[in-house]
Amino acid sequence: QLQLVESGGGLVQPGGSLRLSCAASGFTLDYYYTIGWFRQVPGKEREGVSCISSNDVGTSQIDSVKGRFTISRDNARNTVYLQMNSLKAEDTAVYYCAASPRFQLSCLLVTTAYDYWGQGTQVTVSS
Repeated sequence: QLQLVESGGGLVQPGGSLRLSCAASGFTLDYYYTIGWFRQVPGKEREGVSCISSNDVGTSQIDSVKGRFTISRDNARNTVYLQMNSLKAEDTAVYYCAASPRFQLSCLLVTTAYDYWGQGTQVTVSS
């Protein structure tokens, strides 16, 4: 069974940092996969935050996280990370990772581009 499991969420003060992890089971999350991180708050649609394309050719981020969030992958650990720095209250959300098995040299921050999803991890930024 193909699964993605997120971890690393929690409560952090504004200006703080968190590193989210997305671990795969049942398949190898290697360079072939395009990976995306999304977030959602109650009453709003799921929003694409950052993604990394096949072969790590490129990444994409929404404007509000540029310079603060970094996506990366570690094939040896079958894991993708989202390093989040300088966190703000508006970053509070449930964060999801997603994977697409289609080889793509550019990634998209839309939910329809991904086939596999994790269950989400809560990130709360508050003093």
